[in-house]
Amino acid sequence: MAAVPQPASRPWAAPTATGPLDAVVDLPGSKSLTARALVAAAVADGPTTLRGALRSRDTELMRAALTALGARFEELPDESGALADGALRVTPAPRPFPARAGADGVTRIDCGLAGTVMRFIPPLAALADAPVVFDGDAAARRRPLAPLLDALEDLGAQVAYLGEPGFLPVRVGPGGGDLLRPADPARPKAPHRVRVDASGSSQFLSALLLAGCLLPGGLAVTPTGPVPSLPHVAMTVEFLRGRGIAVDEPDADAPVGARTWTVHPSAPRGGAVSIEPDLSNAGPFLAAALVAGGRVGVRHWPERTTQAGDAWRWLLPALGGAVEEVREADGSLTLTAIGTGELGGIDADLSAVGELTPTVAALAALASAQGHASRLRGIGHLRGHETDRLAALEAEINRVGGRARQTADGLEVASLPAGQRLHPARLRAYADHRMATFAAVVGLGVSGVEVDDIACTAKTLPDFPGLWARLLDGHSPTHRDRHLLHAETGTNDVPKPADMTDAAEEAR
Repeated sequence: MAAVPQPASRPWAAPTATGPLDAVVDLPGSKSLTARALVAAAVADGPTTLRGALRSRDTELMRAALTALGARFEELPDESGALADGALRVTPAPRPFPARAGADGVTRIDCGLAGTVMRFIPPLAALADAPVVFDGDAAARRRPLAPLLDALEDLGAQVAYLGEPGFLPVRVGPGGGDLLRPADPARPKAPHRVRVDASGSSQFLSALLLAGCLLPGGLAVTPTGPVPSLPHVAMTVEFLRGRGIAVDEPDADAPVGARTWTVHPSAPRGGAVSIEPDLSNAGPFLAAALVAGGRVGVRHWPERTTQAGDAWRWLLPALGGAVEEVREADGSLTLTAIGTGELGGIDADLSAVGELTPTVAALAALASAQGHASRLRGIGHLRGHETDRLAALEAEINRVGGRARQTADGLEVASLPAGQRLHPARLRAYADHRMATFAAVVGLGVSGVEVDDIACTAKTLPDFPGLWARLLDGHSPTHRDRHLLHAETGTNDVPKPADMTDAAEEAR
């Protein structure tokens, strides 16, 4: 069972919906895209200007880690002279990365509970001029790290575990070989080759690709088994290509264990980068419309994206809601979820979009009280996230009177007998932002739910309680005018993408 941290503050009373919603929300930038943008900017061939970057605990830890390796970050003002939200100018670090030691003479990086920091930064530390010590929160010391560090050792880096082997804390530094030797364009080298077990996290593969372009000859990475959350790998590949890095992807028909991603050598380009809103974090807000009834829209939804959260287009209809798009006057899209309060069960393979599971599970729990069972598959890797999410979801659904059971690769939520309802409870967040928002969605439909640590949502969504309260209080701009515009231009039906099932099957 996942360990339960002590709550940092008083329990938060989750608001219960009192009527249909009619709101539009603006969400901060994607954590996943911000992390990749910060890393690429820190190793680029020139300065980068970021717009819409998320500012949260995870991204602040990422900035601090990259600063420790020599990059510089400057917050930019808007036209009025005030600091613009999410606007940064990044000056890249020199090579080799100058590891900046603290007062004790040791370069230390705090990973907090950020998987992106503890996975994306160690490959860069292997290219630094001195060893770097990584540590993090107590829960971070239980997150798997060995496959990535084994791959770095195979590439010639020095790795020393300072606690339990395979986990934080760990010291990573440059080793022998030519990892630090600049590439010679006149003498092209064959790419370095490495194998990695990425079955526990796609971040292991993404981390190697992000750093691989800095190696002489580049890097060819072959996962030894299935890779979950393949959209995140696609996100890494697309981001690198957008910064001028050539990446070869494997044939989709290649068997597991014989798929190789090759990143060619070159520093990412600097320049201007805009970050999309976080579509995974859109989930709880869109789900609110299904629970309470009414409409909730998310502005600036990208027309094309590699974010896993784009799967809400087909997940929400499968759970009893509807989804529509509206083209705004400025040309941007608003994606709107429409619900009646009547929920449906779902049987879905979520292996490609595992981070969406807690919100899907919250809707499944509420649907179980309406007589509908659900089965969520392909998500065994969630046991290695911020907490053991499968164990946590099982415990918390059962805590409010549901009937949840773990399976080898997922979670089953049985329908409740006729007349049986979910009941109030104090739900545990496990220091996991998505478990906290899971509880908030459950609280919409179950009066009296409390959350022991709502503050952990700041990991990726600053001021979630304020955003949630404004959503339910009707302080967001209404969607009514947009609905009239939509009625004039016609409905844009959004079917489940044909390639989503294929991606999910590939990741199994």
